Amino acid sequence: MADSHEPPSPSVSRDWFFPVPSPSFIHSHSHSHSHRHHLHKPPARRFSTATSSSSHRDLKYAGFRRRTSFSRQTHIPPTPEVDNSSHPDQVSPKNEVLDDKTSSSNKFTSGRLKLRWQMAFLVAVMITTFSSLLHKNISLHNQTSDLQAQIAKLNGRLQACNLLQPVDLDDQDPQESVQIPNKRLKNISLILSVTIFSIPFLFLKYVEYISKSRSPDNLKDEASLNKRIAYKVDVFLSVRPYSKPLALLVATLLLIGVGGLALFGVTDDSLADCLWLSWTYVADSGNHANSEGVGPRLVSVSISFGGMLIFAMMLGLVTDAISEKFDSLRKGRSEVVKKDHKLILGWSDKLGSLLNQLAIANESLGGGIVVVMAERDKEEMELDIAKMEFDFRETSVICRSGSPLILADLKKVSVSKARAIIVLAEDGNADQSDARALRTVLSLTGVKDGLRGHIVVELGDLDNEVLVKLVGGDLVETVVAHDVIGRLMIQCARQPGLAQVWEDILGFENCEFYIKRWPQLDGMPFEDVLISFPDAIPCGVKSVSCGGKIILNPDESYILQEGDEVLVIAEDDDTYAPVPLPMVRRGKLPKASFVPNSLEKILLCGWRRDIEDMIMVLDAFLAPGSELWMFNEVIEGVREQKLIDGGLDIERLMNITLVHREGNAVIRRHLESLPLESFDSILILADESVEDSAIQADSRSLATLLLIRDIQAKRLPYREAKASHGRKGSFSQGSWIGEMQQASDKSVIISEILDPRTKNLLSMSRISDYVLSNELVSMALAMVAEDRQINDVLEELFAEEGNEMHIRQADLYIKEGEELSFYEILLRARQRREIVIGYRSGNVEKAVINPPGKMEKRRWSVKDVFVVIAEKE
Repeated sequence: MADSHEPPSPSVSRDWFFPVPSPSFIHSHSHSHSHRHHLHKPPARRFSTATSSSSHRDLKYAGFRRRTSFSRQTHIPPTPEVDNSSHPDQVSPKNEVLDDKTSSSNKFTSGRLKLRWQMAFLVAVMITTFSSLLHKNISLHNQTSDLQAQIAKLNGRLQACNLLQPVDLDDQDPQESVQIPNKRLKNISLILSVTIFSIPFLFLKYVEYISKSRSPDNLKDEASLNKRIAYKVDVFLSVRPYSKPLALLVATLLLIGVGGLALFGVTDDSLADCLWLSWTYVADSGNHANSEGVGPRLVSVSISFGGMLIFAMMLGLVTDAISEKFDSLRKGRSEVVKKDHKLILGWSDKLGSLLNQLAIANESLGGGIVVVMAERDKEEMELDIAKMEFDFRETSVICRSGSPLILADLKKVSVSKARAIIVLAEDGNADQSDARALRTVLSLTGVKDGLRGHIVVELGDLDNEVLVKLVGGDLVETVVAHDVIGRLMIQCARQPGLAQVWEDILGFENCEFYIKRWPQLDGMPFEDVLISFPDAIPCGVKSVSCGGKIILNPDESYILQEGDEVLVIAEDDDTYAPVPLPMVRRGKLPKASFVPNSLEKILLCGWRRDIEDMIMVLDAFLAPGSELWMFNEVIEGVREQKLIDGGLDIERLMNITLVHREGNAVIRRHLESLPLESFDSILILADESVEDSAIQADSRSLATLLLIRDIQAKRLPYREAKASHGRKGSFSQGSWIGEMQQASDKSVIISEILDPRTKNLLSMSRISDYVLSNELVSMALAMVAEDRQINDVLEELFAEEGNEMHIRQADLYIKEGEELSFYEILLRARQRREIVIGYRSGNVEKAVINPPGKMEKRRWSVKDVFVVIAEKE
């Protein structure tokens, strides 16, 4: 029955799956036509067991899977006959896919093997050619050496037989005598050089062989050996700072050594000469042009090629190092090698004023060094500092990029050698800024080498001062800027002109506080000390008996003890000295009539973070029944809740009544709803919503000021403006600025200014007083950085208790037209427990602090005012 079946056609029986057997295979393994027909016999059953089908499939494609070993097979076992009833042409699709994958895989493996054998054959031919050339060169060299040795022996024999003339032997140049080289040593050196040169390639091939010989299961769990070696090399080159130059040096020495050995093996020179020649080939690739012979030329070319690679890598390393150095200098990564410098950590709008004050303070010393480190780009910081409109007065400003929270960055700016460290508060939320300042203080206290100078920290909230001092200890001096400015604005609103006095005292341009010991004043009463300095005004004493505490405005009975220091207001620390006690007449004060505090009506425009503290201070100063109007954009319900959260108990206010109005201070119709002509004082605050931008806050304050003054000028009758009380200026009374100046006689407006450039607009128009909050804080920071003892004086002057600055009317000390010297007025003020530090004439705008000519008499007027330090009322 099997014979009756016709063999299937090639297109149906899929004979194209099978490779064509080679002739040798057909000759050694011939089979009958029936057997071949039996292989393609259709199965008798449609379904069969898994074992029979798998066995049939394996035998069916056995020849294809091992076609590379057909020539070695001697016998093919007969295929068991399977009776399948399915169609003979029907083949499972799954088997077709497996056959296709197996065929493609075997073809790729066969192609890769052929490619490797071709490469191996090419490398073998090249090695054979190079070896034959070297062998030929070495054999010629050996033959030459043998002939030279035989000639030397024959010459020796001829000389022994007296056949050569002595003259010939004596005239022979010793350099031309032939030395018999050690052929064995040269061969060893050549073999050694080739071996050393081949070791890296053999090692790489071995690593590749080991990596490929591992099973796939192991490769899934563990990286290959070559990858691990490459990873270790990468780590070594990246972690070690000098690994690349060291590797380059080792490669250079290895190339010189291997090249020298190779030259020693193919030339007649000594080993030392060959090593030197190898170095010349490495250093200059053109030196190999003079080589003669195939062997020396091949070796010299190889050495020169390696030298070009090494010098190319060396050039790349040098270029990268130079570029990295310039980048570090440009980006501020280099270390500042300075000492006794002032270090500023952080960046804010106060930096310009702070640098200006430090430059003025260093002018008497011939200049100084100020280092600024912030988390900004160095080039941007230098560009912003260059735009600042002031003279640095020989003071150098060095910028560095870094974080004050990182000890490595602090070490980069020589923090341990700084004379003073100023930590600026960041713009924005006060609590976040104070938290960062606290972390900065922790970093500074953790400096390994310790700190030589003290730390001046700017804080935004008075409640955080205790925690910062707890962390910093005796090293820290704090300046609570926001709360200080709020109290200062209240003082300036109740005493016009006080802001200018503070600006003169805190800045280094005029007079400031100094503390110094004068032994010649020991045992002298403080009242006599007041008139002992013609160029300074004593204000207090640093008492030894009180543990070094500064006593501001002490009693007249206080007597200076040994070790006490005197606090004065002077132009500079070297411009004053005590003189013998002058003769000054002590007069009596005129009888002053008691004037009770009158009711006041004050308007606050804007919202500050510490507005509840300002309300409590006003409640302590104002007379009972006074009104405080609050005009801002905060909703009234939210406003009261914020005041309560800030610690204000509205029901416990004794002297003032709060009046709430909601509106925008830069919209005219909102301002017109207020009785602006009835207020005694108006405070324009830098609103909390725009205080992060100094320009925007000042623009808002300036617009509010102009609108208020314009509304006041239109509401107040012109006839009620007292020209006698007006300020003299270049503006006519008919102009709009003139009308505003006349309206300013009716009420005092204090504007909070953040940018110092804005004060030029206000001082030119003279329609409002102002408080330069940022500049005053910068002055205080600079003063405390110069002398940390001054912080105790400033804290008392700005505190709620103790002494403070006052502006007093002249009728408290003098009579109309009385001629007195400044010393006489100073002694009269001591009867009121006050210290007069300056005066302002009635017809001028600016007060004179620490006036010269204190012994000269002048005629005073009751319209004059005096600036005094007195206890808070």
